[in-house]
Amino acid sequence: MKSYTLDDLARMIDHTNLHTDASPKDMEVLCNEAKEHHFAMVAINQVQSGLCAKLLEGTDIHTGAAISFPLGQTTIASKVFDTKDAIANGANEIDYVVNQTEVKASNWDYIKDEMSQIVAACHEKDVTCKVIFENCYLNDEEKIKLCEIAKAVKPDFIKTSTGFGTGGATFDDVKLMKEHVGENVKIKAAGGISSFDDAEKFISLGASRLGTSRLIKIMKNTDNGAGY
Repeated sequence: MKSYTLDDLARMIDHTNLHTDASPKDMEVLCNEAKEHHFAMVAINQVQSGLCAKLLEGTDIHTGAAISFPLGQTTIASKVFDTKDAIANGANEIDYVVNQTEVKASNWDYIKDEMSQIVAACHEKDVTCKVIFENCYLNDEEKIKLCEIAKAVKPDFIKTSTGFGTGGATFDDVKLMKEHVGENVKIKAAGGISSFDDAEKFISLGASRLGTSRLIKIMKNTDNGAGY
């Protein structure tokens, strides 16, 4: 397995605070940590988009807004509106949650329409789009079907989890997603990633972005850029 420096890994991390009670001060801490360690993005609730975009102004760190989070149980129209609103307020990445009700009903035309509209709204503004499957509620057949739809629609990423469900990223899920989504859609592993060994394993299986708030504690106690 390839060995990564802390800086290598930092550029793959979406530093996350999606808690209901996250305050403006918490957002300031989050963004300062992202700047200190040069993370790829901060992942925040949509309402924090404007604040975080302002705090990160002048850097190459992205502001990532979560849409219909964490349940995904809003209409396509509302998801598209919230996506456009987040972008208008400064978000340059979007992570939205698929409608699990429609997945469980095998209403794949709905899921494809939802994905197509949100991806189009993002790509029209040159904004990265990530589709959250929330795999802990899905069987392998459903995961594969979502991968096939994503392969056709071409969001930038598909993502394992919100981190708020009954389970987070697993090695088996990332391996399955990589096998079925093709080469033009990347994978984000999120939820429960708490060690650099696990982070490297997810990357080796095909993930190129990691959503976590836990690795910051290790980074603060390690020389930045050093191997491990």
